[in-house]
Amino acid sequence: MTLIAALTEALGAENVVTGEALARYTHDWSGHYKPAPCAVARPGSTDEVAAVLRLAQAHGVPVIPVSGLTGIVGGAMTEGGLFLSVERMNRIRSIHPEARVAVVEAGVVLQNLHDAAEALGLYFPLWFGARGSAMIGGVLSTNAGGSNVLRYGSTRGLCLGLEVVLADGRILNLMSELHKNNSGYDLRQMFIGAEGTLGVITAATMRLVPKPRAYATAWAAVTDLPAALGLLNRLQEATGGLVEAFEFMPRSYMERLKAHRPDIRQPFATLHEVNILMEVASTAPRDCAVGEDGRVPLQALLEDTLAAMMEAGTVLDAEIAASDAQRLAMWKRRELAAEVMNSRQPTIDTDISLPLQSVAEFFTRIEARLPALDPGFETITVAHLGDGNLHFTVYPSREGLYDAVIEAVEDVVQDLGGSFSAEHGVGLSKLASMKRRKDPVALEIMRAVKQALDPKGLMNPGKVIPA
Repeated sequence: MTLIAALTEALGAENVVTGEALARYTHDWSGHYKPAPCAVARPGSTDEVAAVLRLAQAHGVPVIPVSGLTGIVGGAMTEGGLFLSVERMNRIRSIHPEARVAVVEAGVVLQNLHDAAEALGLYFPLWFGARGSAMIGGVLSTNAGGSNVLRYGSTRGLCLGLEVVLADGRILNLMSELHKNNSGYDLRQMFIGAEGTLGVITAATMRLVPKPRAYATAWAAVTDLPAALGLLNRLQEATGGLVEAFEFMPRSYMERLKAHRPDIRQPFATLHEVNILMEVASTAPRDCAVGEDGRVPLQALLEDTLAAMMEAGTVLDAEIAASDAQRLAMWKRRELAAEVMNSRQPTIDTDISLPLQSVAEFFTRIEARLPALDPGFETITVAHLGDGNLHFTVYPSREGLYDAVIEAVEDVVQDLGGSFSAEHGVGLSKLASMKRRKDPVALEIMRAVKQALDPKGLMNPGKVIPA
């Protein structure tokens, strides 16, 4: 029996996609990769995932787990492998409001989890532009970040338990709802960020938090990046650590936004070098009720902090949202980042992480180094400044500079104690970086783990670990 016939018998014809129906699975969000799977298996349960993996092992066919196909690093690329889509495994199994946890399947769309939590007065604090299509399995497999990492941590920190199907079809049940479980190796963490190279995540227990009662959101122009970090620290102290997001957009980004989307209102009449979108949020009634002075305390804290720094000359201008509509308009400028930065081609984009105190030094060093490679280069950046994650993009003046630019960025990042990969995963696009920059002993251990769990090398082969 052929693999397709066996899959059809196990899942039903409607859940084995072949031929022209494969079209919607043949690209990822970036458009740089054009996968060509032999078929797409769409299991509807953990047992069916196990059956698919056993069949793939028997036929020697690589398996590439896929969810929302919102990745940009080639993690779902294949030539002839089998896509295993978790899209039908889209059930929220349970939510325990009193414990603030949700048990969800891997195909649950992030926005749907947001909506279900919000209906119970709770919040799932993983927030980024692709939330309307990204799925839980994908965000776990890449350890996705987003705008709220500063306060709540990345996906890894939001996961209490996992259910994983191994390459040979065995089901590994790590579905704990415990906050403490010190019983040997934490295998759960090994599968988060593994990009489907060790097994297929089928379900997870995720932490929820109380939904904020009030937000205070502002856009500020600051003299420089050290002053921006001073503003962040001052806000954290004033609010008791309530800063949810602290996003950096330099002049280059604002200029590109203005040119590409003239319908989006700019925050200031003058373009500034350092622009910060900041948001604080609170669940405490004392922070959210209108006070005797007619102000909401949370917003008053933000206003007073900005006013003091304007008085000191480090904040040059500020705009504070007076309504939810204004807040969403501020976020729109930031959430258009992928569209804005990719509106010009070719691009050489990076996803780097740096110690906070080294962010300004990175820009000084890389801007001094790039002219030797390309005198006509331009750059654009958007950053989660609060956690040191920069999406630094170079617009080269000619083709053929990708490797040289990436290595230059890696050199500076490594010298400053940073990482070449922050939140998008490794996939195919960062394999060369892994080979050049990852600790050799770490790579040896990763290969040993891969060999132990996937001895035939059929789970998303060629990703994450360089040959």
